[in-house]
Amino acid sequence: MSTTLQPSNAQVDIDNAPQAALQGIKVLDLSRVLAGPSCTQVLADLGAEVIKVERPGIGDETRHWAPPKFSDDTSAYYATINRNKKSLTVDITKPAGQVIIKQLIADSDIVVENFKVGGLKKYGLDYDSLKQDNPRLIYASLTGFGQTGPDAKRPGYDYIIQGLSGLMSITGPSDGEPHKVGVAVVDLFAGLQLTIGIQAALLARQHNGLGQHVDVALLDSALAMLANVGMNHLASGTVPPRLGNQHPNIVPYQVFAGQSEEHFILACGNDSQFAKLCEVLGVDWHTDIRFMTNPARVAERELLCDELAKKFAEHPRAYWLEVLDQVGIPCGAIHNIAEALAMPQAQAREMIVDFAAQGSPVKALGSPIKLSGSPVTYRTPPPKLSEHTDSTLADLGYDSEMIAKLKADGIIV
Repeated sequence: MSTTLQPSNAQVDIDNAPQAALQGIKVLDLSRVLAGPSCTQVLADLGAEVIKVERPGIGDETRHWAPPKFSDDTSAYYATINRNKKSLTVDITKPAGQVIIKQLIADSDIVVENFKVGGLKKYGLDYDSLKQDNPRLIYASLTGFGQTGPDAKRPGYDYIIQGLSGLMSITGPSDGEPHKVGVAVVDLFAGLQLTIGIQAALLARQHNGLGQHVDVALLDSALAMLANVGMNHLASGTVPPRLGNQHPNIVPYQVFAGQSEEHFILACGNDSQFAKLCEVLGVDWHTDIRFMTNPARVAERELLCDELAKKFAEHPRAYWLEVLDQVGIPCGAIHNIAEALAMPQAQAREMIVDFAAQGSPVKALGSPIKLSGSPVTYRTPPPKLSEHTDSTLADLGYDSEMIAKLKADGIIV
């Protein structure tokens, strides 16, 4: 399979584009790294105006998590979750900086932050302080452990939470050490939960005119991600084992290898699909009482899967993918990243966005949200550090002399 990337020209004619879903919504983004910024990028993609507040001279630390990078202050990591935003540098530890932030919040619908619990209170930027002047404010906090509980003040990191939540205990080979997921999945899942919470708060505000505090934790999000595996424990009282590429509740539903160790996924989800599989393999296991039903196959997992592995080793992966697909048995190759992004389906769905037309070297992964009436737009590439500081302050009424003094005092850069 070709691995040549064909970036989509998913640029939008902004002048003639339909009204965006969140057009007119203003977001002040005090978050950094991955989880919080992933949320605010979704809001920005949906049309919200997002002002990202960064530290003067340094910016979000992910700007420097390189290589690789697109430019001096835009690493691939930073570009992942910061398009469609404005960059404002302000030292919020200084009173003059706090004044700027409060002026922006007075006209904002949403504030997103991922400081430690209580970390913004000393600056007067906590929810209880801000809601007095802006009762419609939606204040969204994303922390490691949430705003309450004995661990509330502990810092949270995706990797640590993957371990604490039990997620790593069910990830990796059954006879090996626990593994983390290949990307920071807890951060990203928590960012989506925060997005959902914010949108729910916006709808609630339509009814009662009031904002509220949205409290999302990495740990809570990771525990929710346990899904059926967590429920298996609650239903049985047993500790779910690590099964590698196998499914805890369905058999056969795992990775197999064809000739030459070419791996593929077989997802045989019900008894009728298993019967079709047996027909393809030329066996009558679907009539054997040990394998007739899924519960029986789960009980005889090792015996059945060993026999399946022998059968699949008789032909190349391409053969199995073709014959299984022909009879409607779910299956698929295991791609590397280049192969995945080169899939015609990924191209058709505009899952690669090229900002070259806007003078930026950034290519980005596209949004999975497809709205027919108010589509996602890719208006601007990830901003340069402090790119919008002067214009943002000018919008607040600061003249050139005032801006020059703030720069001389180190409040902005």
